[in-house]
Amino acid sequence: MDLKAMIDSLSDIGCSPEQEKKAKMLYESGQNAELIRYLKCCRCSLVDEMHESQRKVDRIDYLIRKAEKETV
Repeated sequence: MDLKAMIDSLSDIGCSPEQEKKAKMLYESGQNAELIRYLKCCRCSLVDEMHESQRKVDRIDYLIRKAEKETV
């Protein structure tokens, strides 16, 4: 898959339509260094979301263990 096609499908991997639009604009205007910096920022946002989801899962796991202990 070429770079343009990948940028055209950023929303498929969790980027917002605004992020996809900005990445397309940077790519089409030939601002490759800025595109790379921007994609790294998008990646950081996705990693932050992943960490927040993991914290939520950890809280649910804690509640499950606590409920199981009280049931015994």
